[in-house]
Amino acid sequence: MGRIAARDLTDTASSGSVLIIADVNLGVAAKVARSLPHSRRVRIRSARADAGNIREVESLLKTTNAFAILNATHHRFNSTVMKAALAARAHYCDLGGLFYQTRAQLREHHVWKRADRLALLGIGAAPGIVNVLARSSADTMERVREIHIYVGGIDRARGQATAPFGVSYSVRALFEEASQDAAVLRGGRVTFEPPMSGARRVRFPAPVGTQTAVFTLHSEIATLPLTYRGKGIRACTFRIAFPPNAIERLALLRELGLFSTTPVRISGANVIPGEFVALVAESAAPARESHIPDEYEILRVVVRGHRNGKTVEDTIDCHVQGNRKWRIGSDIDTGCPPSIAMQMLARGEITTRGVVPPEQAIPAKDFIRELRARGMRIERRTRRWDARPVRRT
Repeated sequence: MGRIAARDLTDTASSGSVLIIADVNLGVAAKVARSLPHSRRVRIRSARADAGNIREVESLLKTTNAFAILNATHHRFNSTVMKAALAARAHYCDLGGLFYQTRAQLREHHVWKRADRLALLGIGAAPGIVNVLARSSADTMERVREIHIYVGGIDRARGQATAPFGVSYSVRALFEEASQDAAVLRGGRVTFEPPMSGARRVRFPAPVGTQTAVFTLHSEIATLPLTYRGKGIRACTFRIAFPPNAIERLALLRELGLFSTTPVRISGANVIPGEFVALVAESAAPARESHIPDEYEILRVVVRGHRNGKTVEDTIDCHVQGNRKWRIGSDIDTGCPPSIAMQMLARGEITTRGVVPPEQAIPAKDFIRELRARGMRIERRTRRWDARPVRRT
């Protein structure tokens, strides 16, 4: 996801920008920097920084006089990188905190607001795009009763190696989603459901089609209920459709206790099952192939509430096909948003300060314009709750 954000910045950042690729392994950072196309508009550099070391990250940000840091690491590093950004007076964004980490980060809001800096939490696809799509509807309603999010996709490539679980994001984050109870808002209160429960058949537009989506722990439920509490929100859920074989594999690992974080003694050594399985899964990931991914993903947001005295339901779908020029599939919907958001911030289109989620900081109209410029298509449907159509746009 960080590579995609870097490519988007290379292609779209304003002339004179400097992009620094940082990693705990300088060789990796340098390799990523070399892989980006040469640009006269954007200077590209590489550097070493350990996301787990506040002083290292702070020093890099200060010595480079950084405007912002795009944190594309696992969410366990969010707090460290965010503290380093604040110390260096740089703006910050990340790809989400899987509910608990996001809630912890929100507690730093007033400190960041006093510092006149923005920490934008969860600006990928989900969380991220879906939050802003929810805002595009919720801001037009006097009352917001329900927000439901669904993610589904397909890989149309034939005969190509795929990741063991059919997803391209962090397997550690996936394992956490598959093993921890999922947060949902019901009756105005956050409760928790068993991981990967709540199966629902969702009819996505072609070519994705009908898929089974399940609850997983996600940070949208950590922010949307807070954002729209004043408008009376009573229900909020997140469901994602995994490939069927992925659901079976994840369920088996969970039932065997292989996601456990409690050490077990094996041949005289303490082994953490979840850590061991994550390392094995990461090493089993297929090498990058020369083919262009043929993926299609739909991010769906359903918002129900009251508009102009009528009870309505808005359904907003974001269609994502990927970028053939970049040889990247539908992951552009996760990698591009942090680039878009920080560029909007630099242009003065985002003026919010503090620690906030996307739906509070990002103007929906301008953000959606940027998504469309990157080939994503937004479709909206509105109907009354009695299912009689009102209009289609």
